[in-house]
Amino acid sequence: MNHQPLLEVRNLKVEIPTRKGTLIALEDVSFSLKTGEILGVVGESGAGKSMVGNSIIGLLGKPAHITHGEILLEGKRIDNLSDDEMEKIRGKSIGAIFQDPLTSLNPLFTIGDQLIETIRIHSNLSEKEARERAIRLLEATGVPAADKRMDNYPHQFSGGMRQRVVIALALSADPKLIIADEPTTALDVSVQAQIIELLKKLCEENGTAVILVTHDMGVIAETADRVAVMYAGRLAEIGPVEEMIHDAEHPYTIGLMGSIPKIGDEQDRLSQIPGAMPHLTEVPSGCAFHPRCPLAEERCIRERPGLQPCGNKLVACWKAGRQNKRMQFPQEPFTIRAPEDMPR
Repeated sequence: MNHQPLLEVRNLKVEIPTRKGTLIALEDVSFSLKTGEILGVVGESGAGKSMVGNSIIGLLGKPAHITHGEILLEGKRIDNLSDDEMEKIRGKSIGAIFQDPLTSLNPLFTIGDQLIETIRIHSNLSEKEARERAIRLLEATGVPAADKRMDNYPHQFSGGMRQRVVIALALSADPKLIIADEPTTALDVSVQAQIIELLKKLCEENGTAVILVTHDMGVIAETADRVAVMYAGRLAEIGPVEEMIHDAEHPYTIGLMGSIPKIGDEQDRLSQIPGAMPHLTEVPSGCAFHPRCPLAEERCIRERPGLQPCGNKLVACWKAGRQNKRMQFPQEPFTIRAPEDMPR
C-alpha cells in the first residue's frame, strides 16, 4: 500500500529583496498532506498564510522567491520547475479558489466559454464533450439551470454563485489538490456554509485534498481535518482540529482559541492577545511571539524553537507540554446585544 503523502513541503523559505534589505516572508515551513485531507492554515493578517499557498501553486508575486526547501507533489519536486512546466501542473494537478471570484473569471467571456476552454486545455475532450462536462460540474457545485447559465457572463451571477463557478473551474481538470485562499470571506454566512459543505463533499467523493487558508476559526472547526497555525512567517503549531481547538499547546494558539466566543458560555469577557504581530522588517530574536507571551523567559528571547512532537501535534514552543494550559491572557469585556437593542 502506498503511504506517500500527496504533498510535502520541506523547510520552505521565501525571501523578498527590498531596497532596505531582504525580508524573510516564510522560514522553515514544513508539513505534509494526504489524499482527501483538508488542512486549515490560520493566523493573523501578515502571518504568511497566503504566501504558503502561492508558493505551492507557483504564483509568488515578484520579487518574492523561494530560496530554500522543497515542495513535492506525489513525490516529485515542483518548486524548481520552469514557468511553462508549472503552468501544466497548475489547473491539472493543483486547482485554486481565491477570495474574490471576480479576479478568477474573465468578464468578457461567458462562464461556459471559460469552463470549456479550461477543460479542453487539460484533456482530449471534444467541444461537445467539454460542454457536457462543464454543465455537470456546475450542477455538482449547486448552480441551478446549469445548461442555461453556461451562456451568462460573470456579472450576471451573485457573489455566492460566482464562487461556485470558480470551484467548478478549479475542479475542471480533476486536480488532486486545491488551494482555497479565503474562499468564503466575501460571502454572507448562509452562503459560506453551503460553500464549506460543497468543499467537504468534493473531498469525500473525489479524494481531492484541500489547503484552506483563512482567518476564520469557525470555518476551520467546521471543515478541516488538521490545522496549521502560523505566526510571523513560521509554523507555531500543527495538529488535528479537535485537539487544536480544545487542547492547544502553543501560547499563540491558546490565545487564538480563547478569543472565540462560545455559544452557551456564561462568560462576559474574552481573552485578548496583547500587542500586534511584528512586521517582517522587525521580527524579534528567538521566538517571534515572545514580546506578547505571558510565559516568555530568557531562552525564548535568545533561541528560536523548532517544531517538536507533543502528543499528536507539532509545537514550536520551549514550554510545550508543561505549564501552557494554565496560561492566561488579559480578559476583555464583550457583549452580545439582543435584537431589540440593535440599531434600526
